[in-house]
Amino acid sequence: MPLTTLSQEQFVDFCQSLSYKSFMQSVQMADLLKKRGAAVEFIAYSKEDTVLVAALLYSMPMTGGLHMEINSGPAVADRRYLDVFYEELRDYAKKKGALELIVKPYDTYQTFDTNGQPIDQNRPEMIDNLLNAGYEHDGLLTGYPGGEPDWHYVKDLTELEPASLIKSFSKKGRPLIKKAKTFGIKLRPLKRDELTIFKEVTAATSNRRDYQDKPLDYYQDFYDSFGRDCEFMIASLNFQDYLANLQKDQDRLGQKISKLKTDLAAKPSEKKQNQLREITSQFETFSVRIAEAEELIAKYGSEDVVLAASLFIYTPQEAVYLFSGSYPEFNKFYAPALLQEYVMLEAMQRGIKTYNLLGITGEFDGSDGVLRFKQNFNGYITRKTGTFRYYPHPLKAKFLQGLKKILGRQ
Repeated sequence: MPLTTLSQEQFVDFCQSLSYKSFMQSVQMADLLKKRGAAVEFIAYSKEDTVLVAALLYSMPMTGGLHMEINSGPAVADRRYLDVFYEELRDYAKKKGALELIVKPYDTYQTFDTNGQPIDQNRPEMIDNLLNAGYEHDGLLTGYPGGEPDWHYVKDLTELEPASLIKSFSKKGRPLIKKAKTFGIKLRPLKRDELTIFKEVTAATSNRRDYQDKPLDYYQDFYDSFGRDCEFMIASLNFQDYLANLQKDQDRLGQKISKLKTDLAAKPSEKKQNQLREITSQFETFSVRIAEAEELIAKYGSEDVVLAASLFIYTPQEAVYLFSGSYPEFNKFYAPALLQEYVMLEAMQRGIKTYNLLGITGEFDGSDGVLRFKQNFNGYITRKTGTFRYYPHPLKAKFLQGLKKILGRQ
């Protein structure tokens, strides 16, 4: 049976019945893609009026035809009908005048523990089925091919409650969060007219890490399309408040030191002597931090200063960590970790059972700093099947690709 198109309402109804689906396959993303100049449609394979497989398919004009793409899809109710969906999709794209069709399935090819050790078998049939349908495969890759990751870091929230969340983090993650909470950092979502703040953070981060940031109007369009299903969160700190907290904590340590000295004078004790040395060391550390706080006040005054920012998305199936940025000058405050705790708590409040921290490189040799950060939250890793391509007119596509290379456009 050929593919049919669904109304927006029909697509929403279908997606609501699924336990596993990407935010990329949503009416909100369709709205965003339209704002960014793409043509969108919801296509489906159905049987006896029951939708079995559906997808948000978007198209953009390119030299010689259309670029058509399904990103992180299709959405599947019955996997037995995936093969026929891909076959019909191939014919549908040809009929619509596509020069190239790109499919990036959301299927998990294999699952790994937090350290990258396999915990189940790979599923080569997922790749073979598309190859048998005439698609080309870019391969199982690491890194960020085309700017998007095939490896995701995921946290299961199913058995957790807000009170037990921190306990579920790694041995390094638990003290990281606890320490970050001592600084007086404030978290809040940005309003639409404040998105320049988010853009400033991501622009600084992209310049530092040498990747292409999104323009401000993209973030504005994203805000408009996703509404309450997304949050542009910032973490900020007032350094005068920070100084006051430090002084208060140091005063408490000073009182403990005085008491220990009095106790030791009355009755010497090796245990109390060790405690005195430890607390005195902590007192001296606070003196260093107070001096640093005074320097920050001299530089930034009494204003709240943004430390980090993150964009979070909420769907019935999962919460997603999409974009972020931070300022290295403030790394010692661990603000990004607090933002991560926030989104997990918010996901629980919304009844969402899975948190997807998205991309890592898939390299487990210690070179991936993003992975090291995400490992603080003690999740697991999923590997997607990668990118598949179908060319309805392969000779024409090859000719145009060669022409682009000659003209220096690729």
